Amino acid sequence: ADAIHKKSIRKDSPILKINCSAIPGQLVESELFGFEKNAFTGASAKKKGLFEIANGGTVFLDEMGELPLETQAKLLRVIQEKEFMPLGSSETVRVDVRIIAATNADLRKLVEEGRFREDLYYRLNVINIALPPLRERKEDIPLLVEHFFDKYCRENNKFLGPDGRSLLRFEPEAMQILMDHNWPGNVRELENVVERAVVLATSPVVPVTVLPDH
Repeated sequence: ADAIHKKSIRKDSPILKINCSAIPGQLVESELFGFEKNAFTGASAKKKGLFEIANGGTVFLDEMGELPLETQAKLLRVIQEKEFMPLGSSETVRVDVRIIAATNADLRKLVEEGRFREDLYYRLNVINIALPPLRERKEDIPLLVEHFFDKYCRENNKFLGPDGRSLLRFEPEAMQILMDHNWPGNVRELENVVERAVVLATSPVVPVTVLPDH
């Protein structure tokens, strides 16, 4: 989502992200579309939603399959009409945003089960990017390791060369273990392993003993 946004004509506008599974269902709508003061108990001040804040930019909806059906209906209107009403408001807000949605759920199956709106499914499914799990693209592991070494060496100010790049590398046996691992947690799991290695490293060559037990 970040890469698509940064390479687009919207790059100078914000990209805002929401994890639909991390926010209680009754709060997702207020996060996306905002609310007026006193719209509900605890709404002590007006709040803009992500769509209004991201106007001209991108909204990234992660774990899209967890979005409540009621909110799905309002999202469909935003896609079709480019407008919505914040909770407690009678005024329409018009927006122009790119929507990028991600999910690890089978949305087609959720549609069949009545848990995801079919019309919203087809409106979202304009360009589908299927990202294979890390275990199916292990040739990416060395490049990802190098990237995360650079990132976390800078953050921890450890083992940096004069060019600001990381001097760390895994010893061959450790690297082979990474190549053989099945990575059920995908890239996030690999990132955590590399961050751990940076924190625990005492020399530029990272040994097997620094890897997590699993």
